[in-house]
Amino acid sequence: MYRTNTCGELRIGNVGQEVTLAGWVQRSRKMGGMTFVDLRDRYGITQLVFNEETNAELCAQANKLGREYVIQVKGTVNERYAKNEKIPTGDIEIIVSEMTVLNESLVPPFTIETNTDGGDDLRMKYRYLDLRRENVRANLELRHKFCIAVRNFLDSKGFLEIETPVLIGSTPEGARDFIVPSRMNPGQFYALPQSPQTLKQLLMVAGMDRYFQIAKCFRDEDLRADRQPEFTQIDCEMSFVTQNDILNTFEEMAKYLFKEVRHYDLGDTPFIRMPWHEAMRRFGSDKPDMRFGMEFVELKDTLGGTGTFGVFNDAKYIGGICAPGCAHYTRKQLDQLTDFVKSPQIGAKGLVHAKVNEDGTVKSSVDKFYTPEVLEQLKHKMDAKPGDLILIMSGDDAMKTRKQLCELRLEMGERLGLRDRNKFALLWVVDFPMFEWSEEEGRLLAMHHPFTAPRPQDVPLLDTDPASVLADAYDMVCNGVEVGGGSIRIHDAVLQAKIFKVLGFTPERAQEQFGFLMNAFKYGAPPHGGLAYGLDRWVSLFAGLDSIRDCIAFPKNNSGRDVMLDAPSRVDQKQLDELLIDVRPQTK
Repeated sequence: MYRTNTCGELRIGNVGQEVTLAGWVQRSRKMGGMTFVDLRDRYGITQLVFNEETNAELCAQANKLGREYVIQVKGTVNERYAKNEKIPTGDIEIIVSEMTVLNESLVPPFTIETNTDGGDDLRMKYRYLDLRRENVRANLELRHKFCIAVRNFLDSKGFLEIETPVLIGSTPEGARDFIVPSRMNPGQFYALPQSPQTLKQLLMVAGMDRYFQIAKCFRDEDLRADRQPEFTQIDCEMSFVTQNDILNTFEEMAKYLFKEVRHYDLGDTPFIRMPWHEAMRRFGSDKPDMRFGMEFVELKDTLGGTGTFGVFNDAKYIGGICAPGCAHYTRKQLDQLTDFVKSPQIGAKGLVHAKVNEDGTVKSSVDKFYTPEVLEQLKHKMDAKPGDLILIMSGDDAMKTRKQLCELRLEMGERLGLRDRNKFALLWVVDFPMFEWSEEEGRLLAMHHPFTAPRPQDVPLLDTDPASVLADAYDMVCNGVEVGGGSIRIHDAVLQAKIFKVLGFTPERAQEQFGFLMNAFKYGAPPHGGLAYGLDRWVSLFAGLDSIRDCIAFPKNNSGRDVMLDAPSRVDQKQLDELLIDVRPQTK
């Protein structure tokens, strides 16, 4: 055997035992006639001791070891004189009697330690080395435990894990598809699934009743911290259910995962269920961070037309937030906040502030435009206390201004330390709009997907006012991150045809794209609905990460490239010829 024990399991109770270990050299240090080597594997680190007086030849070999050499050692477990309380094996060491170098290593391009000196690009290029670092490895271990817990919970609820195809037909809605040419069908293409949406609905038609899959999904879209070209969903579907059944099931699942994997008790209180329009009005976001307050207060009645400040008088929307204990902010700090909201990413025209002094009086950046009485009304409307800072934004587009104010709220929450990564606040956002208008295409688009059912009471509006129809849809939000979403699905072919008509599909196009699903509905489709969790987002939240990339073994960079494998890359002309594909020169 290469080893009798791992580098993370030996303890004081093993003193005196003869053991064999194998792993990588983390570091070595020579102190007089002694050489100490830290040996690392996936399970931990154990200190090795080489004594020149006992075995000079073996000690000389140890002095030649470099970082990341792979070695095997045999020796005796000994109690350490200088114990290391920072590691689980810190009470013991191995007095080495034999050593075999299994593989030498070049000097790694960065240090394989938690606090490494390697930048993002370098670590992604040598991702197989980056994965040796304890904190990165811990993310993958957390992901593994999370997946096991997901399977255990869903199995206990009667769900079947069923795999669906990766090569499917292209669909026109949502993000861009990744397409795959077919050699056996020249000029035709598969698509990689953006989600198994239609397939899981067909499984409900097939009578599977409860399905789940930890599924790979693919979307050709611009990247950011919580997006990758390929990502993983916990995809679920249930038959003979209402929205309430689904929300209760997956709320229970979320609480189970937090307790089982994160060791965090969310308690027995049901999650808040907040309508989409309310979330946008109170927080300017359909994924509000509920770890802290600072809710929006609408101030059009208070400040619009009550003074001579033309910006507010002409604005369609005026909203404010109250930042507790921030009246001490200096001119420089206030200017920084103004620059923040005026940045290209947010695009606001400016920011108005008002400080509530310790004596209760109000000092604002628009004092000359308003009477003290109006500013006093502002204080009461905002429920501001002495020492608080009121921040106000306005604009002609209420939705746009609320979104800008949302960014300011999150920034203030960050500055005040209110977005604690060890605290979790979850809610459901429900009653989304069914459709959204696309200026580019000049038509209504599905806000979720074309198979989302409208609320039953809104079905008549499809003929008279489709833009006001609300969907039987829901998102689960955790700490301002959408971790999952779903809907009750349309199971009636007549209603599905009507939705396609609202979306601008001709009957022929609808049949071409989704005929397989619409035809299946004619053979007795049960009422059904489901939800898809973002596995990568869940794990990153549990691990306290800024990006989902850090909990994926081999992620892509922000340009969608795998710099380790150098993909995507060009292919041989022979392959292109077989596929009847001509590649045009790239134009600027």
